[in-house]
Amino acid sequence: MTRRHFLHHGVAVLATAAALPAIRARAATSDKIVKTRDEWRGTLTAEQFDILREEGTEAPFTSPLNHEKRKGTFVCAGCAAPLFTSDTKFDSGTGWPSFWAPIPGALATKVDYKLVYPRTEYHCRRCGGHQGHVFDDGPKPTGQRYCNNGIALRFIPA
Repeated sequence: MTRRHFLHHGVAVLATAAALPAIRARAATSDKIVKTRDEWRGTLTAEQFDILREEGTEAPFTSPLNHEKRKGTFVCAGCAAPLFTSDTKFDSGTGWPSFWAPIPGALATKVDYKLVYPRTEYHCRRCGGHQGHVFDDGPKPTGQRYCNNGIALRFIPA
């Protein structure tokens, strides 16, 4: 083995060893979807980008999903992760599709102070897409109302 080959192989081994923690972390969160802003802009409509990536809000009473009554699953419009089932949907009268519970493990939350007082905002756990806010004025059994932007969802009939 020449000195050049020895150095080349040594650098390759060191680079691989240095990359192992990142490879392990990526494998542990392999279901996460990470894209650049430009990649998201290329896959979403302008309205979807505003809501999912910029945390916007659609106008109330504009979503056709308000009137969706069939059995099925509501998935993230950004990555198709299942978020809610039709069994938990209810008419809240607020003008946005509302649910009393998400599919377990589907959402992540954070506190939002955009209206000065704290609200709990929720996002798709897989892609981080903004969905809406959760409030404590929903029906039994949870008493919660997941108030979702219809543009941030797609409905998949059963």
